[in-house]
Amino acid sequence: MKVTVKSWNGVASWSWVANDENCGICRMAFNGCCPDCKVPGDDCPLVWGHCSHCFHMHCILKWLNSQQVQQHCPMCRQEWKFKE
Repeated sequence: MKVTVKSWNGVASWSWVANDENCGICRMAFNGCCPDCKVPGDDCPLVWGHCSHCFHMHCILKWLNSQQVQQHCPMCRQEWKFKE
């Protein structure tokens, strides 16, 4: 018996590996995108702080720009430093 493959459809999925499922600022899912973006993925990346909290890049940048004196994590209020 011989089998011939006539067509093939590949399926893939992706997800961010984060400590939570939703952004702590905009409350949108990490597998989606922030309210400012239309398409999830590389144009709307996730960023982590030294405190291990994770946010959409656009959300945390807006948050940090809204802070007057010191820049703190919106979840734990520690000083915000981007994790490398």
